[in-house]
Amino acid sequence: MTEPLRTLETATVLLAIAALGGLVMAGIRLAGKANPPAWLAMAHGFLAAAPVVLLVYAACTVGLPALALFGTVLFVIAALGGVTMNLGYHWKNLPLPQGLLIGHAALAVIGFVLVVMATLAARG
Repeated sequence: MTEPLRTLETATVLLAIAALGGLVMAGIRLAGKANPPAWLAMAHGFLAAAPVVLLVYAACTVGLPALALFGTVLFVIAALGGVTMNLGYHWKNLPLPQGLLIGHAALAVIGFVLVVMATLAARG
């Protein structure tokens, strides 16, 4: 269980860092501005994609606990929402839809909580 644990720990740290950027961007949008800076959106997306890919890879190779698997599925769905916001709105200079933003954030938060729970359970 050591390898899945290290994977979960690494993914948790990277996801936490990406979440900080997501919170900043959500705050910008919900404060009434149309969109956050493009560099911040790209950094958030790349930083969030790395642990999601890591989790998918681990799920296919060494295996992950059920909570982490479910969290990973939620992250993949959240990522689709993020890509939609980026390509469908942000790069076209259209205001990000707040409903999509909140749905994206909610899925990511639930996925993060599940991955953290799986990480803590794997530690014993």
